Parts: sequence; C-alpha cells; structure tokens
Amino acid sequence: MAGGLDTGEGGRRPRLLILSFSPIASDARVLKQVRLFADDYAVTTCGHGPAPDGVVEHLAIPDELAVWRYDRGLVATRRYRQAYWANPAIVAAQRLLASREFDAVLADDVDAVGLALAVPSRGVHADLHEYAPRQKEDLLRWRVFVGPFMRWMCRAFVARAASATTVGQGIAEEYRRRFGIEAHVVTNAAPFVDREARPVHRPIRLVHSGAALHDRNIMTIVDAVDAAASDCTLDLYLTPNDPAYLDALKARQNARVTVHEPVPYDELNEILSTYDVGVHVLPPVNFNNRWALPNKFFDYVQARLGLVIGPSPEMARVVHERGLGAVADDFSTEALVREIERLDPAEVARYKAASAASARDLSAESQIEGWRRAIDRIVGR
Repeated sequence: MAGGLDTGEGGRRPRLLILSFSPIASDARVLKQVRLFADDYAVTTCGHGPAPDGVVEHLAIPDELAVWRYDRGLVATRRYRQAYWANPAIVAAQRLLASREFDAVLADDVDAVGLALAVPSRGVHADLHEYAPRQKEDLLRWRVFVGPFMRWMCRAFVARAASATTVGQGIAEEYRRRFGIEAHVVTNAAPFVDREARPVHRPIRLVHSGAALHDRNIMTIVDAVDAAASDCTLDLYLTPNDPAYLDALKARQNARVTVHEPVPYDELNEILSTYDVGVHVLPPVNFNNRWALPNKFFDYVQARLGLVIGPSPEMARVVHERGLGAVADDFSTEALVREIERLDPAEVARYKAASAASARDLSAESQIEGWRRAIDRIVGR
C-alpha cells in the first residue's frame, strides 16, 4: 500500500521513510535506525540493495546508480540545482517515491536531504554521517568542485530540515558555525554486548579492524609493532577497499603481524573479544579524520578491549575521561612505538576493565534515543 500504511491493535502506526543512498541492509548506522523504529512505526526504506528486516516496504534504487556521480559539467559551472535533480540515482529514487506520503522522513547524509524535502510529510530529520563540505578536502578536485557543491546542499536543503543529528561534537559545532544547523550528536556506537573482559594474553594481542585504505594509517601500526621491543602481536581484519594497499599490507606479514579476511559484522565482536588492545591511529589529513569518532572505537569497547589511539580530539577525550587506554603524542610510528612498549599486562587489564565499566554508557542503545526524540517530535508523539 502506498506510503507503507499499516494498522495494528493501536490503530495506524505513523509512516516513516528512511532514505539512504547506501546498501541499507549492510549499512550499520542506517540499520540501527530501521531496528529502532520498526516496532512503533510503519517503516519504508529507500536505498540500494535488498530489503532490511523489519520494514513494511523497501524501494530499491538500482545498484549501478551511485549518488556521487553528479554531472561534472554542471557541478564545475556551479549549476548546482540542475546537477542535483539530474542525478540518475536521485531521479530513480524520486520515481520510486512518486505519489507516496509519510508522516516523517529520516534522510541519511546530505545528498538525501533535498529529495526528502520533496516527499510529502510533516517534516524531515537529517542524519549527517560526516561533515560533508570537507569530507575529502585533502584532494584538490574536492576542494575546488565538490566542496562548494556540498556547501550549497547544506544551505539549500539541510538548513530547512526540521532537525538534524551527526556523529560527533566537533562536526556538530562546524555545522552550527558555518550554516546555523543545530545538529545533536548520535555517535556511531556499537550495540551493547553483555560480556566480561577476558584475561590478558602473553604476548599482548593487538588488533585493528576496518577498511584497507591508505589514509587510515594502517602501515604505521604494522611498522610500530615490528619496531617495538615489547612482546606483542598484531592481527588485521580488513575489507578490500583498496586492493593494492591491502596487498602491500599482506606482504608485511610475519611472525608478529597477520592479515585476515574480513568477517561479517555480526561475528566481529566475538572475534575482537579474543584480543587485548584495539589500535587506531588516524592522521588528520582532512576535517573528518581530525574529528573522527568511528565505529571501530566503539567495537573495541564492546569487545572489552583496551585502546591505543592517536591524538584525535574526539577519541582522545573519551579515552581520557574513562581510562580506556593510551593516547600517542602524535600520529608517527615513533610515538606509537612508545605507547606499545609501555603496555604491560596489569595496565592492559585495567584498560579492559574500564571498557567493561563503560560499555553500557557507550552503547548504541544509549545514543539512538536522539533519533527517536527527533522523529517523535516531527509526528507529534
């Protein structure tokens, strides 16, 4: 039925559209939204890939239509409105949504907000996964062409949304400073896992999970473990985002360093919990890297690991506040070597205990209520 109309014992549930130009069934942040609202709302999703569980309807945008493929000529000549509405992915989604109405729309990321505003509803909530205007500012073509286009979207669309959320305080403050957008923070926290911290191993077992991308500084972690005088090992669970970089990491394997195949997210926590310390050293090559508070940070906490990180402000603040681990002086191999060599089993045990004590406060369940409050406010609940 149009709009995902659904009736139950309490009458018609409010109709909620979750719009995301991503494969929703495998997008961790968007899946949290689906699961949060599936019981109380008749949720329709519009995005790439198969339908996620719990929705009344899924409108599939063809996978070959990637939203980032805007017409270069239109963007270069700053015909932004024309570039936006001519985007094939947005055109396809608009056709899928034609004649549908909803009580509220939750738009994931800047590209989705303009289309969300065009869908009849009581209001749009924008969930901003990054600071879009500076997402890849380390690239010249981004600074010259894409950044100004993203700034236009923020002014033309996001500023008109009923409410907004984003992933960290530094990013929220920049949206407020540049565009007057009052975005509340819903971190990329992982779901709470009820588990005890496991005893510390000897040698101490370090782990890093995530995307194999050059700007993630993973080679620095490998170099530091190789150079450290202390007794430790490093295991990497990496998705092949950059196959050449992944091959370079695999070539560095030795008795201390092992590169594993990626594992499904539902299995990751159990695997991570067999380690002692999660390591993430992310150089601030762009604004979003500087202010990152990523999924893996929270994955390590739910696995009851200690953390060793670089001096990224958002991550460092939480680590210091809760005693979760160590923060390197800078993003260099030498600084990371110093922190690895300072690790000892008793100290790592204290870090793991701090993760256990903080796990519920730092869980997704404690964060996602920000989305519920926003959507409930739009529909008048």
